[in-house]
Amino acid sequence: MSKKFLKTILFLSATMATLVGCSGSEESASEDNGSIYYLNFKPEVAEVWNNIAEKYTEETGIPVKVITAASGEYESTLKSEMAKKDAPTLFHINGPMGYKSWKDYCIDLQNVDFYDALTDKSLAIVGEDGGVYGLPLAIEGYGIIYNEAILDKYFALSNAKIKSIEEVNNFNALKTLAEDMQANKDALGIEGAFASTSLLPGEDWRWQTHLLNIPIYAEFKDKGVDDLDVIDFSYSQNFKDIFDLYINNSTTKPTLLSSKGVMDSMAEFALGQAAMVQNGNWAWGQIADIGGNVIKEEDVKFLPIYIGLDNEEEYGLPIGNENYLAVNSQASELDQQATIDFVNWLLSSEIGKSEMVNTLGNISPYSTFADDEKPNDPLAKSMLEYMENGKTSITWVFPMFPSQNFKDAVGASLMEYAQGSKTWNDVEATVKDMWASQKALTK
Repeated sequence: MSKKFLKTILFLSATMATLVGCSGSEESASEDNGSIYYLNFKPEVAEVWNNIAEKYTEETGIPVKVITAASGEYESTLKSEMAKKDAPTLFHINGPMGYKSWKDYCIDLQNVDFYDALTDKSLAIVGEDGGVYGLPLAIEGYGIIYNEAILDKYFALSNAKIKSIEEVNNFNALKTLAEDMQANKDALGIEGAFASTSLLPGEDWRWQTHLLNIPIYAEFKDKGVDDLDVIDFSYSQNFKDIFDLYINNSTTKPTLLSSKGVMDSMAEFALGQAAMVQNGNWAWGQIADIGGNVIKEEDVKFLPIYIGLDNEEEYGLPIGNENYLAVNSQASELDQQATIDFVNWLLSSEIGKSEMVNTLGNISPYSTFADDEKPNDPLAKSMLEYMENGKTSITWVFPMFPSQNFKDAVGASLMEYAQGSKTWNDVEATVKDMWASQKALTK
């Protein structure tokens, strides 16, 4: 073969490759370098993940598709997407229970760089064979978010029953504060002490998951276990007390809460219509976007969710993780490696880490993040203060809740209770019966 002919062939090959690349074909990109499809868990950060995907593609040329499941619909969306030809390569499993459902779709991550960088290996989801099948993206916390400016205005009232936030370290004090603020809402210029308790189906996760976590955690702790096939729901009254406090001292009448979503609740808080709202550190972006001209960053802080436990003044926030990253074992090896590289980039590159810390507001459990690489938003700072001041964090046990069906049933029962069509005994029966029946299905 002549050199001239060889050069011609090489030139034509390069030209064809360029034309194919310029066509924008994800299929050809995938064939060469793999591609990534991430099924996102949190609707409130959907746009953030879309921007991260664009930045990664700009830097590497690897296509990243991000689809975000609707609130409360992650499991059903995952089942639907996994049945497709182009299934997610990166997805979430909801703790040990989630792993049981998706273990046939999870690769062993023991040999990936980001597992080596995990500072506490006990945070990983480990299979019966000793393999590592799920890794946390971040450590998160939730509690009662309060607007310090409104509370200070209340404390200054001559007839205020609580005079400082330091007095609020148990349920009785929280109850007194909320009810007295509700009684003085006109003087404070608010519509309710608490923002709406969102009970719209699919928008009720703050109660049927996050709030319910606390009484179940207390029962597990009393019995020295990390799971139960049957629960006594021994802290049912405590759960009722805090739920009643929320629905009876908010911006919205209890009978109308079935029409409220999480964004309604967060908007009420961000716009100064409510003094308090239960949510997690991930909510800062929503608060800032909605109330940027109304609420000051330095006024947004956390208070623990007090429900009347023994020695609860020693407790801080519920801290943990439920969204464990998993890589699809059914994807091609090229796509698996592309996905692993993407997660490594998120957790080790300057751009990826900046997005994790400054945009997503994540507190990372990986050694690739230095001490000064922590979120600067007020909720992350408040969360870290509770973690570092000697308070006992409440463990997230809700990854052991039996199923989404269980949580949906509890949420529906809470909604009917708020509307007055069910008694608390009905709610208690739903929690216990659905727990037992759904746990039996996992055996």
